[in-house]
Amino acid sequence: MSAGPPFFRYHPDPLASGSIRTSADTCACCKRDTGWIYTATFYTAHEVNGRFCPWCIADGSAAQRFAGEFTDSYGLDGVSEDVLHEVTRRTPGFHAWQDPRWLVHCQDAAAYVGEVGYTELAAHPEALDQLRTEMRLDGWHDENQLEHFLTHLGDGASAMLFRCTVCGTHLAYADAS
Repeated sequence: MSAGPPFFRYHPDPLASGSIRTSADTCACCKRDTGWIYTATFYTAHEVNGRFCPWCIADGSAAQRFAGEFTDSYGLDGVSEDVLHEVTRRTPGFHAWQDPRWLVHCQDAAAYVGEVGYTELAAHPEALDQLRTEMRLDGWHDENQLEHFLTHLGDGASAMLFRCTVCGTHLAYADAS
């Protein structure tokens, strides 16, 4: 194994997001101690005793062997079947309070950047504006309540930040406990 985990196009820093961490645990798929282990979600009807190394995620062997997915396909509308499979079966998922969803931009899955509060989100005004618009469409009509919620991200709610792999635009959705 290399010094660090393999690169994931749609989740470029799974160490920073906490989805992969150093560990002496043995991979449930390849049965090796690679020094790294996956810590987020895996959806399957099969019983899995243990967690997976990043290499078994990257090559798809964990998803294939246990007939599962690391992320739900919710939100991945309009992407190719190849991209859908790469995100759901060969990309680490991420921790969220609600069911995680993957965002799409420019007809491609966006890259997951991480969970952020208001200060980090405000550094990406296009993501903040997109989140405001989405929340208005979801019924947030009182502007004061909407702004209060957004400016308090990090206190019981957060934003999941993504970056378009095609144009670089940042996107986000709100996640709350």
